[in-house]
Amino acid sequence: MIKVIIADDEENVCQLIRGLIDWDSLGMEVVGIAHNGVEALDLIKELVPDLMITDIRMPGYDGLEMIRRAININQNLDFIIISGYHHFEYAQNAIKYGVSDYLLKPIKKDDFLAALNKMRERYLKRTEQLNNEEQLKKRLKNDVSRLRANLFTERLLKKGMTTQDLTVEAVNENYHFAFQPGLFQVCAVKIDCGFEDEYNNTIQILEEKVMRILNNLLKEFCFDMEIYPDDSITYCVLNYKADDRKAVRKQIKAVFDELMVQKVSFEQHEFTIGAGTAVYDVSQLKDTFRVARYAVGQRLIVGTGRLIEDVTVHREPQRVSALLAELNRTMGAAVEVLNKDAVLNCITGLRKQLDTENLCGAELFSLVKHVCEMYLVHLRNNQIHIQYGQEFYEKFCVHASRCGSVDQLFTYLSVMVGESMEVIVEEKKQADTRPIRLAKQYIQENYMKPITLEEVSGIVGFNPTYFSTLFKKESGNNFVNYLSEIRMNRAKELLRETNLTIAVICEQVGYSDLKNFTKSFAKSVGLKPNEFRKLYS
Repeated sequence: MIKVIIADDEENVCQLIRGLIDWDSLGMEVVGIAHNGVEALDLIKELVPDLMITDIRMPGYDGLEMIRRAININQNLDFIIISGYHHFEYAQNAIKYGVSDYLLKPIKKDDFLAALNKMRERYLKRTEQLNNEEQLKKRLKNDVSRLRANLFTERLLKKGMTTQDLTVEAVNENYHFAFQPGLFQVCAVKIDCGFEDEYNNTIQILEEKVMRILNNLLKEFCFDMEIYPDDSITYCVLNYKADDRKAVRKQIKAVFDELMVQKVSFEQHEFTIGAGTAVYDVSQLKDTFRVARYAVGQRLIVGTGRLIEDVTVHREPQRVSALLAELNRTMGAAVEVLNKDAVLNCITGLRKQLDTENLCGAELFSLVKHVCEMYLVHLRNNQIHIQYGQEFYEKFCVHASRCGSVDQLFTYLSVMVGESMEVIVEEKKQADTRPIRLAKQYIQENYMKPITLEEVSGIVGFNPTYFSTLFKKESGNNFVNYLSEIRMNRAKELLRETNLTIAVICEQVGYSDLKNFTKSFAKSVGLKPNEFRKLYS
């Protein structure tokens, strides 16, 4: 049995949670109830539970502190947070600690049951306790899920592919659907949270909630439906009776209303639904998909937090190509000389130009991706290395897709480009100074020998003239003076700390002529060698 502890400071809430579910049917047992964080931790130590269902705010240790301490006791302990608390940072921090699900009060039985089933599956997978029948069912379910997902990956999401050759029979046979003649429609639910990495985990949890809401509110109205998550956007294919068109639209609005409830705890996230046009032929599935995708793209223009429908897809105008061509010239020159400010000014200038252009959201997003690609191309053309170049572009596309406005998109583009240029400039600086560092190291190790500019420049691979210029630029001193400084410093050490004669010291610091050494020492220090020794030895 999976051992469960319930923690809430209200006794009636604990009893509600306990009585809401048939725990035996899930292979679960409520082994303890706690009313504050201290009691909860004591029960965790005593009973070693597998699942903790807890309010986020309690006396003693609050939910977050209790979770943090509980994980230190048992790293395999799963958590479901149940709370009516309205501040996003609590939900965000809970997810950072590894909370697997986050439910809002008042608790809905279906949502709660779905969360528990997810926890059960995680537990059984972790403990490898699935029996043969369950393993077979899971494999079959996974196989069917993969087949159905192929409709998205092979036809809808793949560029250049159409659905014009599809029939209901072909879809049912090849992708394991149960479509019937009627209406077909694609809806897209978009989650926007900004480009920060800290939201990666919340996207996953909210994605699961979106799928659950879509399934709960739309499934009973459809012959068949399929949901496909793709990072911050979740697509849903619906097949329903033509007579149910108004009812389905009403349910799509209900989905949006339910998503707005999630903002109680995830207030930094925005939700937008793009509804594709309902079509009568499955061969037009790509068309309704394109409209749904175009609709969520329009949030960049009209704003997030709404249901966007009845849109007309526009083609990318020639003006976009002209804007990119103009940017290509100015950005290329700036990248060539590694002028970060000039590169960022190019991006800022493009953003200002767009205020006078009548571009749709999809075109704007495509434009920004083109600018990112253009930047990487200029780096390659100038043989400028950027670490993880392909990953750079892939990360940009993923996080840019989570931006909910044009300004946020361009801010992210400027951040990515600016940070990468800082790294490149620093690496270039390090590369330029490395020969000088090697030269200095060689001088410090061989100052006692009659070394020359030609000898050292040859060792670091430069011609003497260029090396002399670079050496002075990077060190602020010319080669001869630097060598003399190293020798004089060593001479002062020997004069202070040894009884060696001045003639011997002269030889040990690389001078062959005592008179020349004495003259150079007096010029550098202001005293003759014997005078320096009398004062400082």
